[in-house]
Amino acid sequence: MNIQDRTPDSRLAGAFGATLILDLDTDEILAATPQAHALLKDPSLVGSRFSNLVADDVPHMILFVDEVIYRGEAWTRRIILRTRENDRINCEINGRSDGKTLTLQITDLAALERRAEAVQAASMYNGGILEWQRAQAFFSELERQNQLILNAAGEGIYGVNADGKTTFVNRAAQEMLGWTDEDLLGEDIHTKIHHHHLDGEVYPSHECPIYQSFRYEQVNRIEDEVFWRKDGKPIRVEYVSTPIYEGQRLAGAVVIFRDITERWENERKLREAMDQVAALRDRLEQENAYLQEAISIERAHHDVVGQSPAIQQILQRVEMVSRTQANVLITGESGTGKAMVASAIHNDSDRRRRPLIHFKCGSVTPDMFESELFGHVRGAFTGALRDKPGKLELAHGGTLFLDEVADIPLEQQGQLLDALQNRRVTRLGDDRARSLELRVVASTSRNLDREVQAGRMRPELVFFLNVFPIHCTPLRERPDDIPLLAAHFLNLVCKRLSRTPPIITEGTIRTLQQYDWPGNVRELANVIERGAIVSQGGKLVVDIHPDAAPATRKITTLLSEADIEQIRVANTIACLQETNGRVSGPNGAAALLGVKPTTLYSRIKTLGLSPDDWA
Repeated sequence: MNIQDRTPDSRLAGAFGATLILDLDTDEILAATPQAHALLKDPSLVGSRFSNLVADDVPHMILFVDEVIYRGEAWTRRIILRTRENDRINCEINGRSDGKTLTLQITDLAALERRAEAVQAASMYNGGILEWQRAQAFFSELERQNQLILNAAGEGIYGVNADGKTTFVNRAAQEMLGWTDEDLLGEDIHTKIHHHHLDGEVYPSHECPIYQSFRYEQVNRIEDEVFWRKDGKPIRVEYVSTPIYEGQRLAGAVVIFRDITERWENERKLREAMDQVAALRDRLEQENAYLQEAISIERAHHDVVGQSPAIQQILQRVEMVSRTQANVLITGESGTGKAMVASAIHNDSDRRRRPLIHFKCGSVTPDMFESELFGHVRGAFTGALRDKPGKLELAHGGTLFLDEVADIPLEQQGQLLDALQNRRVTRLGDDRARSLELRVVASTSRNLDREVQAGRMRPELVFFLNVFPIHCTPLRERPDDIPLLAAHFLNLVCKRLSRTPPIITEGTIRTLQQYDWPGNVRELANVIERGAIVSQGGKLVVDIHPDAAPATRKITTLLSEADIEQIRVANTIACLQETNGRVSGPNGAAALLGVKPTTLYSRIKTLGLSPDDWA
């Protein structure tokens, strides 16, 4: 049977003299011999706390217990016990420990001395001296180790007793404060290092958080105060003061502090720099507002110009929808001013102080579309050397203009719809979703119903975008706007060229109004700019070449959709045969067709063509 499995009372069987068994975890007396009851004059020792029997040497008792645990057994005569009647007993205590309990054999030294007169006093005295020297060496080693630990700490540490007198100061505290052990030990440290505030106001000790720790048992954490060095210079510190106890009695406090003077100075400089940045930002915002106003005046071509019923209807619809959060779908032929309408909606909305992000859906290759729209993180793909926000993130708080929305690859349309509906976007290669708050304005020059029927557009995306439709009428259907547009463009061009605007004659206006304008307003602006350059006299000379322009021709024979599809297939194959299958480049099939290589690649895929078709 293991000794630890025996009951405390059974372990006292055969014990000699006053003997106690203690629980190391709770300090509870588990068993006591009759001699112990008699010596301590207490018949109810079992169940009480042994520390209550220690008169005033609790620290020595703690060290003795540590020695017993460390060595397995030890003895001491430094601990004075007290009886139930508060009589003090000078005693010798022998201790043994099994790791869970502590067995103490207590010998009354007064009785021992009386017995010693009849035995070999000299031998016992010499043995006691040797044991004392051994114990003194042990405690000296413990004290040395504790001092090494305190001095190795990077923070300043000092202790005070219940009277505010300094009991110890570690090396870091001495170096930071310039005071030595001789200056501080036994002295009122508050009057040495904590006597004034930084503004010169006296700091009474009873208002000090450290005083409250050793008087009122409070743990205080202070993040910005000053201690005073011996040379009279202040240092900014943050510190924690914690009460310490000797048994149940409040014995003082320990203070751990660090010098934050350099950090505080850096933070002050940072705050000043941030204030300067804020002031600079405000100034730049004001300058930007001024420049934006100047740009709006100088570049009025961003405004919608015209007085025809079609233009008036567009302006009315812009005014109706601009102050709402509804999505807008702008339709119309290329060059009819869809981007201008989008800008007008944004500039008249509550989001006008935030950006209008213009994303040309057909200008990005399919393999880079997801990265451009949703963004990516570093390492998401080859060449992704840094994090980059997508157009959706850039438009947060503002407006996203999806120009030619029908050019979005089908596989990305679902991702875009999910991001817009859930108002969250996840960058390519990332797993963290970012919130979105934006308004969507889309434009297209195609018939989206046909795109949906052909399987190139998701109907749910069209429904999401087409909350408020606005149609831009082609220029050939509103000839009354041509005089105003021509004069507007002429003034802008001549101002840029530093020339006096020539006169636009009625004949020139009739010529402009009779032209079909397949390129719409964009083509008109180009014609006016070309005329301003070539006009040498006082009149505007316009040079229109209908044969050179891709003008619309009247179709005398109606073709079905199938016929048009067959013509497109045959024409595409012929171009690829002409270029030996080459799509991009100056001599590629895309250049012959007058389309972008990405558009032709998409068309080849849509038509289901393969290299065997043009080989």
